[in-house]
Amino acid sequence: MGSELKATGAAQQKVKPCCVCTNEKAQRDECMLFSTASEPQEHCKDLVSKYKTCMAGYGFKI
Repeated sequence: MGSELKATGAAQQKVKPCCVCTNEKAQRDECMLFSTASEPQEHCKDLVSKYKTCMAGYGFKI
């Protein structure tokens, strides 16, 4: 959902990081918090990558 709402130009610069990629962020957070794997970072790396890609689309570097 968050990746579908991407703005362009001047509107893109006014977007706050907390207001974009909310679905990706929620999926990442849920995976990291509730992972039963011994290495949650490794287990959730695909979701983390998806979130980073989404944020980069708005000009945010994580």
